[in-house]
Amino acid sequence: MTEQDSLGGNSDQDLSRGLDREKMQILLAALPHVPFGGWTQVVIDAGVADAELDPDLAWRAFPGGPADLVKFFSEYTDRKMVAVLKNTPLEDMRVRERIAKAVRVRLDLLAGHREPVRRVLAFLALPSHTALGLSCLARTVDEMWRAVGDTSTDFNFYTKRGLLAGVYGATLLAWLDDGTEDFSATWTFLDRRIGDVMKIQKARRRLDKLVAGFPNPLDVLRRFREGRPDKTARNGGARNGEAQNGEDSPGEPAA
Repeated sequence: MTEQDSLGGNSDQDLSRGLDREKMQILLAALPHVPFGGWTQVVIDAGVADAELDPDLAWRAFPGGPADLVKFFSEYTDRKMVAVLKNTPLEDMRVRERIAKAVRVRLDLLAGHREPVRRVLAFLALPSHTALGLSCLARTVDEMWRAVGDTSTDFNFYTKRGLLAGVYGATLLAWLDDGTEDFSATWTFLDRRIGDVMKIQKARRRLDKLVAGFPNPLDVLRRFREGRPDKTARNGGARNGEAQNGEDSPGEPAA
């Protein structure tokens, strides 16, 4: 794993221009304490102490306490992921390959911090942190799509992010329990999940084309209300007052 593919490192000097440097220092210093203390105020204080910063900075940097630190952890990892993808040649990749690359980059960044990630999921599983968990996930998948070149603004914007949220969430859980070398089982799982999503997308496009060929039910209803049934309705029923069973005389309305 290169310096670029891990949290921390000299490359953060450029990244920190858009982030608060003290927050980054506290986070990186606090991470080794998380496996033992969880995402708590005690761990924040330990990070501040290890980074040799002013103790009062703990409250100024993270006024919301552990929840703010978890949020920053997610945002910081997203920023690192985007920075890596910017230096990755994606132009010749298919969409599914780009998305797989984005997921792999983010998980590679976290490879040395699997226990803190496990603790994050436990933290976000609490009812009081559900909204924070959804917000972090939404931001991550949005950053992934944007980093690989997605510019959609229509309904596909939400569809793509919803599908990727499912793929990333499932892959993250598989990654946490993966004991194979270089996480090979996780990448196989990821490819399979993306393949399933692509099948769903293809099926949806076929369904959209099929539905587009159907008559608009509102238009059909309007025509009947105006006394002008369309060609489809006439072919399937009475024509100009004629009943199919022949019991009504021509021109006479059915009783």
